[in-house]
Amino acid sequence: MSDRPPISLVELSAMDVGVLAGVGPRKLEGLRHLGITSLLDLLTHYPRRYIDRTREAQIRELSEGEEALVLGRVAAVSSRRVRGGRVIVVAELRDDSGSLRCTFFNQPWREKHLAKLSADDAGAEVAVFGRVEVFRGQRQMTNPVLDVIGAGPRARTGRIVAIYPQSDRARLSTWELGEWIAQVLRRSRDRGIDDPVPAEILDRHDLISREEAYAGIHAPTSMAHEVVARRRLVFDELFRLQLSLVRRKRQIERDALGIRHVVTASKGTDGPLDRAGRAGLVARYLDGLPHDLTAAQRRAVAEIGTDLASGVPMHRLLQGDVGSGKTVVAMATLLTAVQGGHQGALMAPTEVLAEQHAAGVSRQLGAVVIPDDGGSLLGERPLGVALLTNRTPAAERRRVLAGLADGSVDIVIGTHALIQEGVVFRSLGAVVIDEQHRFGVEQRAALRSANPDGTVPDVLVMTATPIPRTAAMTVYGDLDTTVLDELPPGRVPISTTWAHSPDQEDSAWQLVREQVAAGNRAYVVCPLVEDSPKLEVASAERTLERLAADELAGLSIGLLHGRMKASDKAEVMEAFRSGDLDVLVATTVIEVGVDVAEATVMVVLDADRFGMAQLHQLRGRVGRSDRPSWCVLVAHGDLTADAVARLQAMVASSDGFELAEVDLDLRGEGTVLGERQQGLSDLKLASLRHDRQWVEVARDEALRLVGDGGGLDAHPRLAEELDVLLAPEEEEFLLKS
Repeated sequence: MSDRPPISLVELSAMDVGVLAGVGPRKLEGLRHLGITSLLDLLTHYPRRYIDRTREAQIRELSEGEEALVLGRVAAVSSRRVRGGRVIVVAELRDDSGSLRCTFFNQPWREKHLAKLSADDAGAEVAVFGRVEVFRGQRQMTNPVLDVIGAGPRARTGRIVAIYPQSDRARLSTWELGEWIAQVLRRSRDRGIDDPVPAEILDRHDLISREEAYAGIHAPTSMAHEVVARRRLVFDELFRLQLSLVRRKRQIERDALGIRHVVTASKGTDGPLDRAGRAGLVARYLDGLPHDLTAAQRRAVAEIGTDLASGVPMHRLLQGDVGSGKTVVAMATLLTAVQGGHQGALMAPTEVLAEQHAAGVSRQLGAVVIPDDGGSLLGERPLGVALLTNRTPAAERRRVLAGLADGSVDIVIGTHALIQEGVVFRSLGAVVIDEQHRFGVEQRAALRSANPDGTVPDVLVMTATPIPRTAAMTVYGDLDTTVLDELPPGRVPISTTWAHSPDQEDSAWQLVREQVAAGNRAYVVCPLVEDSPKLEVASAERTLERLAADELAGLSIGLLHGRMKASDKAEVMEAFRSGDLDVLVATTVIEVGVDVAEATVMVVLDADRFGMAQLHQLRGRVGRSDRPSWCVLVAHGDLTADAVARLQAMVASSDGFELAEVDLDLRGEGTVLGERQQGLSDLKLASLRHDRQWVEVARDEALRLVGDGGGLDAHPRLAEELDVLLAPEEEEFLLKS
């Protein structure tokens, strides 16, 4: 072994792949196409599958209907054009036992690529993965996944061969990638690869060394060897991410100038006794509610109250299923700020929702008076509640802005208009962001730096979209999390059915008629048309015309979609709330927050086009009172297996958190979390779906290591690795999001 210290991932990240033997200008360009510029990039370019050549299957052993991974040489290639100008490429693959025909539809570039391989005298091999079919006695696969193994020594027989992710533009073979990775591992062997994770953590979870793990993931001696190697590297990825989140969270708690709020609570919640004046606002609000708080709401108010009283800026996520009573918790948070002499702000994603919140707050708090610091004649004034959106008239906007600046507006409710230029608060004490996933990172961060004196307001972000536990720990790992996991008393469960035939759809329209006759109302949600708001509007308009002329003739039907003017939307919603409209035909603009107690039926057309989280949100627009409610998911015809599984899950469960876990299993974290998060770029191997237990382990270990606020001072090599592998802008992105 060398006298030099082990080589670190930081050093490997600074070494260009051009230093490797066999990497000339053309190969270098190919590696760049794969996003590989450093030796670390190469080392973390993990295999996507393996061929176990210790037990290699022959083509002649393949059975019809099985999915198989086959290795062979390209013997012949041909192509032909069919109707519509499409091209079919056919390749014959051979091994020592027989031949397999591979057919590629509408992939004309395959012909030239495969023809070059078939002409390779060195015997270039390819691996194909797909379902085996038999046609006229010939085994074949249609549109299989194909990887170029490359021309290399046959000594690969009898061992496990790694198949690496490739790109048509890169023009690199799996064999070349494997050889270069082997070079990196051989060159590192003399010094060894640094492992800054404390030994006690590795021992606690029976994890192998990092050097063993890299060797085992790229060249496993058995598939069991690959499993333990992957386990260690998965832990490393998740541990780095959690360390970053916890470290930044503790740093902010230590450095940011928070507000120590005056906290009181009502009967049944934990907190100091009520006092008169401003200090009694929360107690008076909670005690004046028409029903008792659920145990989950009491717990949430207490947790948030502890945060608000601490003087450390709160950054908390409130997860609650539809109808779980998040608004009550939000109002208690805002009133806590007001009773300490500060202001509260609630930011909603749409004008409809902001106006609904404002109307509800004004109704609940309209009679509340507070001491007047300005010295009015009576020494008190009504609680100042204001609405600020882009629809707010100019004169009213000027009045609201003046009230925010002088403190006479205690609570402001609005859209992103709250963070536009010219909005200045006297002292913003608490911010509630509703349906926070609808706001951009910078928009959410703007309200956290709203105070002229440098104090940081407490922030509560709310979502009614249940998030799988592991996803919440990863994407929102810098937030404390509170979950409302029970519904207020009096809520009647929603009956959900799947109409998978025209006759069952007819029954849904009969149900709508019966409910309207009983004095209730109904929503009809139109198909989601991907990437085309115009088409969605046309779909909604056609649906309204059809229903008005046929299934729902004689009922009063309105239309609501996202391309309407804000004033027209508000007018339609008010007509629906008041009962002037019996049925509201809408796009998913009604998905979030719309609250009409008399709405008892939700019919979702072409429900197979919607994701599970969206269907659950839509269903939550009914069942908002003690009246029996129904959700009918209309989807018939040829449906994918995933669509059937989603619809069956919706019928089987009304628990949003249970559905979120099902969704994670069905679709994977990429679609559940939405567009790939910039700060998750370190997750090349870990999966929130398959590695749930390791997310929790990594979180616990990160809290144990830096949870005392000391950061990573005692672990400088780990800190250096974190700073290089998770860039500062990515840490900032994670923190803001």
